[in-house]
Amino acid sequence: MSHASTIGAILDTVAGTAPEIREGLVGRREYVEGENPSGEDQLAADVHADQLLEERLLAIDGVDSYASEEREAVVESDDEAADGSSGGGELSVAVDPLDGSSNLKPNNAMGTIVAVYDAPLPASGRDLVAAAYVLLGPITTMVAAVDGSVTEYVVDDGERHTAREDVVLPDDPTVYGFGGRVPDWTGEFTEYAREVESDASLKLRYGGAMIGDVNQVMTYGGVFAYPALDSAPEGKLRLQFEGNPMAYIVESADGKSSDGERSLLDVEPDDLHDRVPVHLGDADLIDRLEAAIGGDE
Repeated sequence: MSHASTIGAILDTVAGTAPEIREGLVGRREYVEGENPSGEDQLAADVHADQLLEERLLAIDGVDSYASEEREAVVESDDEAADGSSGGGELSVAVDPLDGSSNLKPNNAMGTIVAVYDAPLPASGRDLVAAAYVLLGPITTMVAAVDGSVTEYVVDDGERHTAREDVVLPDDPTVYGFGGRVPDWTGEFTEYAREVESDASLKLRYGGAMIGDVNQVMTYGGVFAYPALDSAPEGKLRLQFEGNPMAYIVESADGKSSDGERSLLDVEPDDLHDRVPVHLGDADLIDRLEAAIGGDE
């Protein structure tokens, strides 16, 4: 199967699984025993979504391996495990099965992030060949970047229907959202945040699920950040599962991404569960951010 066919099958599979993930949220708001590899408590809904996606994505011809924020190690496909090969150029899929799952208790937006790499994991963002997120809002939508072009779909009964093609960030940004405890922000980021907040054309939009907050930026233009913190210089978000795929989507929509100094796609991973400061959005706002914090160690 060609890469294009495999990517299409991945997007179809994720769209097809979305209704079951949504339906599976009911009755799965409780925490299960143990933590994920990042030391966070897992909801039953996290585990359920992860199991569904692992089984279905690894069944796709051309998917060599699966990695998830919810499990420690990469899972190889049966074909890969049988012959011990690298998959002959087949694709690796990294997933955040339920981004924003802490929003389940108050019934706010959440969804799924998928990154498709043409390299073994952990991989550089430059190895991405596609990325997508499914937003479980009042309706279910998917935003996918393939070959530098972004398309928004409405997911209806597990099938994706094109809503907008060639999506780019609006010319006039209007929203911003910054994560982390304000007293824990670095001085440099605090100064930048105050500058943004003083701009009367920008409105605060922050809901606690990155995909929902970034989707606001994709829709209205602006900037999202979960920056480095005094207590966590590496930030909170995971490079493989969150930072890279969302950067790929935003950059494909004529926006920019940054860890504070460079594109997130240029950050080389050391470990599957590496964290990274994440800043995404309008090119001018990201340039201003790098100018403000780029020298911050």
